[in-house]
Amino acid sequence: MLPVMVADMDAGRRPRQGRSIDLLGGRKLEYVRLGHAIVLGLSGGCQVLIETVTQLHGPGGRADVEPGENPSDILATLLGDVIRTACIRDTGELQITFRSGALLLVGVDADFESWAVAGPDGLLIVCLARGELAVWGDATGRTGVSLG
Repeated sequence: MLPVMVADMDAGRRPRQGRSIDLLGGRKLEYVRLGHAIVLGLSGGCQVLIETVTQLHGPGGRADVEPGENPSDILATLLGDVIRTACIRDTGELQITFRSGALLLVGVDADFESWAVAGPDGLLIVCLARGELAVWGDATGRTGVSLG
C-alpha cells in the first residue's frame, strides 16, 4: 500500500474527530478509479482517496474492498448515487452514507495514511497513521466542513 503523498503545504489545524464533513453531502458519485488507491470522483470536483480496507454495507450485505492490483469493482454499484452524510468517527474512520441506504466505512491503518478528502479551493483532509488527522486549506466557511 502506498501512502498518500502530500506536498509541504504548511499543515494547519487539527480538527476534533467525530465531526461531519458537510462538504460531501449532496454530491453525486461520478466515477470510481480502481488501483493501489481507490478514487471516488464526486460532483463539484471533490474526491475521496482510499488506501486501506473499506467496508461497503448495502442491500447485498457487507463487502470488503481493498485497494491493490485486483481490487473489487463493487464500488461501481454506487455510481450515480448521492452522498447523504459523511463524517469522521472518533477512531479516524471515514463513514459515508448514500441516499440508496448504502454505507461506506473506510478503515484506519496503523502505519500509513488511510484516506483523504480533497475539495475545492485546495482543501485537503488526510487520515494519517493511527487515525490522526491533518488539514490543509480552509476547513471552515465556504467549504461547509464542520470539523472544529
